[in-house]
Amino acid sequence: MSLFKHGRYSGFLRPISYAIDIVIINCVALFFLLNQEDFLIFSSFVTIGWILLSIYSKFYEVYRFTRPVTIITLLVRQGILFLLLVFAFSGLYHEFKIYPRPIVYFVALSFTIIGLLKFAIYFLLQKYRVSFGGNYRRTVIFGLNQKTRALEKFFNTKKEFGYNHIRTIDFSENDREALRNSLEFVLKNDIDEIYCSISELNNNELAEIIDFADNNLKIVKFLPDSKEIYSKKLQYEYYDYTPILSLRTTPLDESINTFIKRLFDIVFSAFVVVFILSWLTPIVGLLIVLESRGPIFFKQSRNGFNYKEFDCYKFRSMTPNKDAHLYQATRGDQRITKVGAFLRKTSIDELPQFFNVLFGDMSVVGPRPHMVSHTNMYAKRIDKFMVRHFVKPGITGLAQTRGFRGEVESDKDIIGRVKYDIFYIENWSLLLDLKIIFQTFINAVKGEDKAY
Repeated sequence: MSLFKHGRYSGFLRPISYAIDIVIINCVALFFLLNQEDFLIFSSFVTIGWILLSIYSKFYEVYRFTRPVTIITLLVRQGILFLLLVFAFSGLYHEFKIYPRPIVYFVALSFTIIGLLKFAIYFLLQKYRVSFGGNYRRTVIFGLNQKTRALEKFFNTKKEFGYNHIRTIDFSENDREALRNSLEFVLKNDIDEIYCSISELNNNELAEIIDFADNNLKIVKFLPDSKEIYSKKLQYEYYDYTPILSLRTTPLDESINTFIKRLFDIVFSAFVVVFILSWLTPIVGLLIVLESRGPIFFKQSRNGFNYKEFDCYKFRSMTPNKDAHLYQATRGDQRITKVGAFLRKTSIDELPQFFNVLFGDMSVVGPRPHMVSHTNMYAKRIDKFMVRHFVKPGITGLAQTRGFRGEVESDKDIIGRVKYDIFYIENWSLLLDLKIIFQTFINAVKGEDKAY
């Protein structure tokens, strides 16, 4: 699956920026600071140090609305920290005889090149947006007042920041139908981001907008006033001189985290495919066809990242039937074969989904994808169900390790699943992924009551 979404920041740009800057630092060090035989130790030290410093200083958190003065501040802060890092290296490895003056020259030259390149990319992206209309976000503003007019002016006059403002909607008449019509407008016009003036909306309207955004995969942000908004995930930003509050920020919004998760997915799934599926597939396939005629693999359409449909693969555990794409397996389901019952009990039937991970449709860990017919049904019945589609679906997930796997017997099951999925999305870490994988393995060995 592509890392890009219409109107969104490039998923590749930040990792590429990391790589380019690290190459610059190492090349300058090799030519102007160190002997070639001493280079490997220095390169390892400063590369790891650079990545850690960048995460700490948020050096690569440059967005379309970031001002040049903020970029200069980031460069200065990162430069000072990196200078201290190199001085620390010279103290630890004094036998390399790296003296203070060459270190200062090395850091100055490196940051001159990095700074020029950073600004070049920044302004080239702006030029690209203005000249070609690429990577735009479609916006609407709810509420009409001095602050929203200033934001509207920012969107309309500074095209280089990549916003295509569609409409500003006045709620001064306090008409209930106005909000409903406005939300329909958002859907019909494929709006990416909704900006709400808090002073123009009451609490019930704000809650309705938040629920609408969650259930329809829209970004919602707020222009603050004296009212209070309670959310542990609020992020405060400036568009030019207009303050903006973002409701939900998640770890996987950061490109470096997306890159780390994708790298882990590729390495882990490649290991499973090469060292497990390569010999297990012929054995399982033989057992499947000996018991019942039909294909070895079962393919089913499911909804993934950004609600996009993909083909999810499993080892076939049922006799071929026309209802397989409509109804979940239930306890004592007559469609399940004897081999299939074992595969499902041990979760071996899920292993072909590691191919889905390699293809980019899924992740090793994430919210479990549902059949398309079930997704449409739950999206209408279960509040915030669609939030699950802000990330790639997983082979296993936090909800599954907490007992919410298999058949959905009541709305309580799916509500519990959504609750854990949202917690996972808002609190992702690589350590949490590893913990879920370990717990999934333990559960598979022990056997689960709902694994049927």
